Amino acid sequence: MAVHELPLEPRSLHGYFSRELEPVVEVEPGDSVSFSVPNHAWDVSPGEPFPRPRPELDVGHALAGPIAVRGARAGQTLAVRIDSVEPGDWGVTHTGEDHSVHWVLADGVGRALGLGVRLVPFLGVMGMPPPEPGTHPTRPPRRFGGNMDCKELVAGATLFLPIPVDGALFSAGDGHAAQGDGEVSGTAIETPVRAQVTLSLRDDLPLKWPLARIDGAWVALGFDEELGAAASFALAGILGVMGRELGLTGGNAVALASVVVDLRVTQVVNGVQGVHAVLRDDALV
Repeated sequence: MAVHELPLEPRSLHGYFSRELEPVVEVEPGDSVSFSVPNHAWDVSPGEPFPRPRPELDVGHALAGPIAVRGARAGQTLAVRIDSVEPGDWGVTHTGEDHSVHWVLADGVGRALGLGVRLVPFLGVMGMPPPEPGTHPTRPPRRFGGNMDCKELVAGATLFLPIPVDGALFSAGDGHAAQGDGEVSGTAIETPVRAQVTLSLRDDLPLKWPLARIDGAWVALGFDEELGAAASFALAGILGVMGRELGLTGGNAVALASVVVDLRVTQVVNGVQGVHAVLRDDALV
């Protein structure tokens, strides 16, 4: 399988979702794509913005792509294996109240405020455009992924997304060096990243909402303006896993979920809120 390199240049980036955006590369299923992106605000270093190719449209996160997958069709499932995510040497966390904390990132640790935190880098945005025409903001997550801000999606995880449009048109960005569940200030440690993903197609895993396989667990994600509805979507996703993996359905699946599934607040700051349901392998003995 091939590895495609997207250079860090304006033609490789965009700041909105649209099915009408031309792909920057087309890959075969099973190919990998390496790319670098500025941080969420298009900065490559503190106070040094990267040029936005369409300033009037590129008002959202700096995303690499879109990447077309040959043979992808709406209704299939896109498997995104996260091969690597390498943060830059600096980061920033905004509180939304005209206050920011600046971080120095080195040797797996972020330092600020006289303290150190362990870095667990991931991509905050991974997804595809809605099927409706026109432009769509990057901020709210959707059934097809996007700004999910799920800290479980680190290198080694595989994310499964329902494909909304032919070709898939996958994009990614919004590097986070570390984040807590909830992302309560509205930002994590926002940093430029270099990353690689491998894209494959699945015909045997129909999905309505994103699903992920992480180290030792399944994770199902749900999004809605109401947190309770987001939790219901995430629970439905993990009940589907129980049906496929354990042969449990109906009340039996719900009973077991009430005992071993953890519901976690993914984020509450993107207009559309997120919940992820976690079923660990070691929950069953």
